[in-house]
Amino acid sequence: MKKLKKVLLVLLSLVLLVVISVLIFVQSLKPDYSGTKSMAGLSDEVNVYFDDFGVPHIYAQDEADAIKALGYVHAQDRLWQMELLRRVAKGKLSEVFGVDLVETDKFFLSLGIDDNSVEAVANANNESRAVMLSQAYLDGVNQFIEEGPTPIEFYLTGLEKEPFELKDIYDAMGYMAFSFAMAHKTDPFLTDIKNELGEQYIADMAVYSDTSTVWIKNYRNAKKDSLELDITASVFNALEKLPIPQFEGSNSWVIAPDKTKSGKVILANDPHISYAQPSVWYEAHVSTPTYEKYGYHLAGVPFPMLGHDRKLAYGMTMFENDDIDFYQEQVNPADSTQYLTEEGWQSFEYVSKEIKVKDAEPVSFTIKKTRHGSLVNNIAKQISGETPIAMSWIYTKLENKVMDAVYDMSHATNLDEFKASLPKIHAPGLNIMYGDAEGNVAWWATAKLYQMPDSVSTKLVMDGTSGKDEPIRYLDFEENPSAINPPWNYVYSANNQPDSIAGMLYPGYYLPENRAMRIVNLLEGKSDWDKESSAEMILDATSMVNPALVTELIKLLDVSHLTEEQLVQVDALRNWDGSYTLDAISPTLYHRCEYYMVKNTFLDELGEEKFQQFLGTHVFKRQIAHGARMKDGIWWDDIRTKDKVETRDEIVLKSFAEAWESLVTDFGTDTSQWQWGNVHTLEHPHPIGQVESLRKYFNVGPFPVNGTREVINNMNFTYDGSGFYKVNVGPSTRRIIDFSDVENSISILPTGQSGNPFSKHYKDQAEMFVNGEFRKMMMNQEEIIEESASKLIFTPN
Repeated sequence: MKKLKKVLLVLLSLVLLVVISVLIFVQSLKPDYSGTKSMAGLSDEVNVYFDDFGVPHIYAQDEADAIKALGYVHAQDRLWQMELLRRVAKGKLSEVFGVDLVETDKFFLSLGIDDNSVEAVANANNESRAVMLSQAYLDGVNQFIEEGPTPIEFYLTGLEKEPFELKDIYDAMGYMAFSFAMAHKTDPFLTDIKNELGEQYIADMAVYSDTSTVWIKNYRNAKKDSLELDITASVFNALEKLPIPQFEGSNSWVIAPDKTKSGKVILANDPHISYAQPSVWYEAHVSTPTYEKYGYHLAGVPFPMLGHDRKLAYGMTMFENDDIDFYQEQVNPADSTQYLTEEGWQSFEYVSKEIKVKDAEPVSFTIKKTRHGSLVNNIAKQISGETPIAMSWIYTKLENKVMDAVYDMSHATNLDEFKASLPKIHAPGLNIMYGDAEGNVAWWATAKLYQMPDSVSTKLVMDGTSGKDEPIRYLDFEENPSAINPPWNYVYSANNQPDSIAGMLYPGYYLPENRAMRIVNLLEGKSDWDKESSAEMILDATSMVNPALVTELIKLLDVSHLTEEQLVQVDALRNWDGSYTLDAISPTLYHRCEYYMVKNTFLDELGEEKFQQFLGTHVFKRQIAHGARMKDGIWWDDIRTKDKVETRDEIVLKSFAEAWESLVTDFGTDTSQWQWGNVHTLEHPHPIGQVESLRKYFNVGPFPVNGTREVINNMNFTYDGSGFYKVNVGPSTRRIIDFSDVENSISILPTGQSGNPFSKHYKDQAEMFVNGEFRKMMMNQEEIIEESASKLIFTPN
């Protein structure tokens, strides 16, 4: 008995020892939010105050010192995110995640982002302030890599930490530029439809501009005096495996003094990005005697993409312009190393690449390039088409000055200086929103736009051989859409179609008018806006379009064939105001009906694979209202029924019946269980969370959430046939800057400031976010010092 007790005691001691060791190990992995650290190259002491949500407020006498400290604290919270983001353009995800990411790596290597970054660094002026500060930031990042604890993800993947370099910043920016593009999802898909089904099927789709929808108006004024190609599947497959988020859409509006209660400008912005953990933005407040900015940073990028100070504020949305074109090339039948141009045969360029693959042999492949760009036929094994298709992307064609633009934006002190920075953004296409303490409001569409021949549709694969489908000219920046201090006293963007300035429309992948219509409706109807009403508006979850569609289509139902409960819910739909609250039932029934209506309309022609691709395009979003209003159209007929031609009315009746039946199957006949919160949920996925046993430790959520696709609170999802709507895209932050009280401006992140699972700031904003709450963006130094949860001091080494 005594021996057994001794054995048990020894085992207990070992268990305690293991537990203590694990706890010590976990503690060692947490970020340091307090204490003193020496840092090489500092000219003076830097004080970093962390507020209750882990946002660093960095005070230094010299900006380079402050940026160096920013690099360190950014890395200790987001090094894993930085690592993944820099790997995308380099084709190095397979090195972390194995063979499943080989096609993704091939795709991004073919884009040429990393090659473009090499060229940009070679051409950079190392004496410029932007480069010097970037290097200071990298010095801070690399000191953490050398001295700080290794994030748990590196242990789990077996990845070694490596220093960061200037090219990594450009690679991160290049990924963002591509992530904003829509053509890679759309042009090959539409070309497949045209080739396989015919022109009429394209004509009945919402592909091109519609003058009856809400467009963004331009206005110019001086500053105020007081102030079978079969390449579609491969692109989708390559992108869906990305372990980091893609940029998708956004809302922003800036309200001029004449429409605010205080007589001061208010800026609101909520960029829409795929949800992931950690979330995209890292907040940081940097203050020196000569520079101050409260900014939102991409992982590994020293200058904020969104920011404000006491003088001005800026935000962004996606412009959605078309900056990627696909060209069909012709190979010389007598010499496969040549392709045809209007000037005769030219030689392909060949670039060899090697991809290191975890737990497998390296993969070598060759990128084949024409004057237009890389042939996308080489990017994935699913390619079966023999016709060579080249992808032309303006980002890699012109000199890369995007980093200079972001630096200049973050250091501008007035409207003129800010505007002067914008022509340097050639890609991605962005709507840049601006407001300042002098009362100016402005919107600029920033991108290097180009004019194509009138007969050419850039939404389809073009002819690369004749020279007739090439750009005619690049537009001057002054020809871009914009509005400065318009007489209607606000500017806005919801990724919708802009009006023309240059006497031409700008080809793009603009989203439907739903959000734009609601934003304009709300802004026009009120002239005493303040921070509180702006916060209420940014959370608005009401669609003005969906109830109108219901009103149109519900007339087609034969009420004599409906049950009593169906009549109750149809009547509720008829009176639905378009709001998406957690306890609402009408949204659930509406989206079931919408899905079955889309499925019954398009699946027969497209087949399962292309139907799923269609659901992931902007064309699908535009098609919903456009198609439902078409009483006659070629898509309505089910080509599988040879003896009849189906009509819209028949599709509507069939879809309602199938939607109702599916809801009864999922939730039973008690319609009180059909609430929106039971089907519409948000979970923030971490790459390591894909392992089911680790999901609860790394993923955040799921949470029931209000909102839906294409309302202001744009909680987007992709139909997958399950009847459950897992939100994958939405506000990456909600910001409201009120110049009447700029130090009490408000914001929120979807999860938390830190990407370290052991940090208390990993998910401390997640429930606030889904509940529509905000927190202060602190800027008052006395208040920050008094209320900060902790202080980290960097001293010169």
